Amino acid sequence: METPMLKIPDKIPEKGFYYHYKHDPNGAVNNYAYEVVGVGHHTEDDCRPEDANMVVYRPLYEASVYKAGKMFDLRPLEMFMQSVTKDGKTFPRFQKITDPIVIAQLEVIRVQMYETERK
Repeated sequence: METPMLKIPDKIPEKGFYYHYKHDPNGAVNNYAYEVVGVGHHTEDDCRPEDANMVVYRPLYEASVYKAGKMFDLRPLEMFMQSVTKDGKTFPRFQKITDPIVIAQLEVIRVQMYETERK
């Protein structure tokens, strides 16, 4: 039996840094900041359709379970790409960070949190 061709979703997030909608722009640069490392596809046919494609990401703020750099968050792709409504305003659940100054700061934080653990 031939395996069906994998359908690549129309919209997937680029690798990089994102703010969750709960980010406080007046707080620390890394509050509710995440690094998206990619999108994965479930390898089993019996998973729920909404779980077939998952965004793989990790926080750039202190969360003890991630301190050793061995775990990532997974969120269904559709949910990651959704908009949310809060206090009558609608906006993306995750917003890509494009400011080069903020990106440089988050890169330093990423190295401090994760890459130093590899040594």
